Amino acid sequence: MNKLKTALAFSKNLLTTGALFQTSSKVEDAISSKISNDPNMVYVEFGMGHGNITQVILDKMSPSSKLYSFEINEEFCDTVRKSIKDERLTIVNKGAEDLNSLVERHVDCIVSSIPFTLFTKEKTDSILKLSYDKLKSNCFFSQVQYSKVLKKKFISSFDSFELNHVSKLPPEFIYHCLKK
Repeated sequence: MNKLKTALAFSKNLLTTGALFQTSSKVEDAISSKISNDPNMVYVEFGMGHGNITQVILDKMSPSSKLYSFEINEEFCDTVRKSIKDERLTIVNKGAEDLNSLVERHVDCIVSSIPFTLFTKEKTDSILKLSYDKLKSNCFFSQVQYSKVLKKKFISSFDSFELNHVSKLPPEFIYHCLKK
């Protein structure tokens, strides 16, 4: 999908995507840095969008691993179904809050670009608790944010975290939150 079409699709869905543009390649690399090529891993992505981060995750993970990508926008799901043909990918046209009903086992990493700043406090708290509970020990929840507004929320929801400032304009931050 070309950049203009992508920008139009994201702006049309601003209240669900929380962004005007797809993430940069720097963000794609930074947010997926905790993905391993160890065999038989289970990964989850919240906010698949047009699949740019999805593809990077698939490129990094082993052939025997599995990726569940959650996206509430059906049009975005259809776009990714057409553009990414990979048996390791399961596209889920539901929100992050449906994780437990669709992924039975604990997961090795969660990569998220969902717009927490547009959510209610209760929804944010619920998704972060669900994510923490679903992660295996010593595994990461990685989130891209365009501000530091939720920094304290991430600190209080996980055992430790790293903050990477990827770019200045627009400001892009990656939170790698660890469950010990």
